[in-house]
Parts: sequence; structure tokens; C-alpha cells
Amino acid sequence: MAQEIEKKFLVKGEFKAEAIKATRITQGYLCSVPERTVRVRVKGEKGFITIKGIGNASGAARFEWEKEIPVEEVKSLLELAEPGVIDKTRYLVKNTDGVHTWEVDEFYGDNDGLTVAEIELADENEAFDKPEWLGEEVTGDPKYFNSMLMKNPYKNWK
Repeated sequence: MAQEIEKKFLVKGEFKAEAIKATRITQGYLCSVPERTVRVRVKGEKGFITIKGIGNASGAARFEWEKEIPVEEVKSLLELAEPGVIDKTRYLVKNTDGVHTWEVDEFYGDNDGLTVAEIELADENEAFDKPEWLGEEVTGDPKYFNSMLMKNPYKNWK
């Protein structure tokens, strides 16, 4: 089984000048219970279906399976999705260590004003450089999971 290991942080500063790519993402959830999420998304010109398992104790590691599917199928499946849609732009920013790439998500709609950065790691304890624009770590905090942002969007937190 595939396993995803990532750390998530709030973004507190300007990062866009360092971005090497930006892609618009729209996604919805067919299932968003903590034990398993089933997500469909349009990422740029491609469609995907993803299944994720529950996170480990720290929230940094969990099972992940993803398959590319036609965009038209994603659009059909979004009709069956739970209420709420995640709309964001994902920016890719190379880390100064030359090994990792940050995925920085700037949210729109009901989550406008929220920007988070994730870094995928080979091991939960792997060292990595932290850019100046990186803020507080929120790895494992369920309110920052995309599946939860759909149910309790950032606009409701204030």
C-alpha cells in the first residue's frame, strides 16, 4: 500500500515570487469520514480520484491511493459529492535544500484568506529547510484537512 508522509504549515509571508508552477484545483468528497476519505478533483486539465486512510498518531502519515480519471467523470462524480467544494490554487515552490518541493495552497470561496503549505517526506523525522514565509505547524490538526474545510470552512472560524 502507498503511504503519504507530509507536514503541514500555515503560511505567514510572501511565497509567490518563488513559485515554479501554479495550478487551479477544484475538488469534492464522496466520503469524508476520518477513517477514509474519497476525493475527486480536477487539477489543471486532469482528473483524479483519491482514497486516503486515517492518519497515524501525529497525523503526518496515512495510506493514500490515487488514480487519474477523465475530467468528465470527475464532473459527474462531483454531482454525487457531499455538500461543499474546495477551490484553490496550488503553487509549487522548490525548497532551498534542493530535495523537497513545497505545495502551497491558496484557498478561495468559503476558505478565502487561508493559505497552507505542505511538504512530502520519505520519513516522518526527515530534516528539511523551513523558508521564512512558513508559519505555525498544523500537521494532524483536523480543522486544516481539506475534507474538514469543506464542512467547516475558514470563514466560520472568525
